[in-house]
Amino acid sequence: MSTDSVRAVIFDLDDTLYLQQSFLDAAWHHVAEFAAQRSSVPREAWYEKLSLYSSQGSDRGGIIDRAVADLDPSQDIQLLVDRFRSFAPESLPLIDNVEDALTALHAVVPLGLITDGDVTIQRAKIAALGIAHHFDAIVISDEIGREFRKPHPAPFRAALEALGVPASHVVYVGDRPEKDVAGAASVGMRAIRVRTGEYAARESQTLPWHDVADVLEAIKVLRTYIAE
Repeated sequence: MSTDSVRAVIFDLDDTLYLQQSFLDAAWHHVAEFAAQRSSVPREAWYEKLSLYSSQGSDRGGIIDRAVADLDPSQDIQLLVDRFRSFAPESLPLIDNVEDALTALHAVVPLGLITDGDVTIQRAKIAALGIAHHFDAIVISDEIGREFRKPHPAPFRAALEALGVPASHVVYVGDRPEKDVAGAASVGMRAIRVRTGEYAARESQTLPWHDVADVLEAIKVLRTYIAE
């Protein structure tokens, strides 16, 4: 078996297999509706403010806190946070043609998924996308501990152990250089960087194995290294 051969592939979730903005748009509408029922501020104003602060960086945090401070400080922030965390959309759109690409890839190699975030929220996303059946291992880093979010090696090692394939024969596909590329490299995996979503323009200090436009192009690259 060549050292270049690929015997398993692990994917990131948000902004790799689907665009996270589709989830956030629906979630902010959900929170805005609830906030408006408890306030004289209309739903549209809540949605616009939540979307504004979210657009400044979804990892920054304090989105709901800042919206409440601007619009209605009498609101119970924790109730709105709980509303966000409990949001479970009926469906979310995958990036075009990803369903077929995953089906074809899973026919030849085992697949894994690693994702950071609140466990309830991430499981709701996976259910709404309808993709769980594609993966032989799903690791939500917060189930190990919030302190073990990518790029910590723990979730990568957990996925490798579940798949039973050496890191040198596994490729990780993700959008964030400081989390996905660096995290995969820390355990000896190659990484393919995809340029989709919120962090598409961010450059990487750790060079990926390949740097491509999207997950479909990543899968095309992978197929050239898989013996079928």
